[in-house]
Amino acid sequence: MGEMVGVLSQKEALERAYKAGLDLVEVSPNADPPVCKILDYGKYKFEEQKRRAEIRKKQKIIEIKEIQLRPGIDKHDFEVKMRSARKFIEEGDKLKVTLRFRGRELSHQELGTDVLNRVKETLQDIAKVEQYPKLEGKRMIMVMGPAK
Repeated sequence: MGEMVGVLSQKEALERAYKAGLDLVEVSPNADPPVCKILDYGKYKFEEQKRRAEIRKKQKIIEIKEIQLRPGIDKHDFEVKMRSARKFIEEGDKLKVTLRFRGRELSHQELGTDVLNRVKETLQDIAKVEQYPKLEGKRMIMVMGPAK
């Protein structure tokens, strides 16, 4: 069991598998000649399924977390938002910073740009800007991602 036999005819390989009470499983069909193993197919399928599940479990799904701000945000409120923003980025998620304008605030877009620049400066040690601030209707949106 486990030794290489070499090139066999299909009939001979099937006979060996039958004598061992196992299955003849093609593991590499694109090779020339195709590579086959004599093993328990049910166990092989189970091991393959476990291996795939392990790979899926190790993958990190990147989510986009959103933080909404206003142009006249207070210093303390800004710090609270930045703490949660820092947490999101450290977890490996992307951060969408949305700045909402209401009423006449829209005529003072420089205030919104200043707030987004403060966000960028506050998080520059762990994050980089992936999408620079742009105005969409009454909102200014910027997207940041982990720096690593």
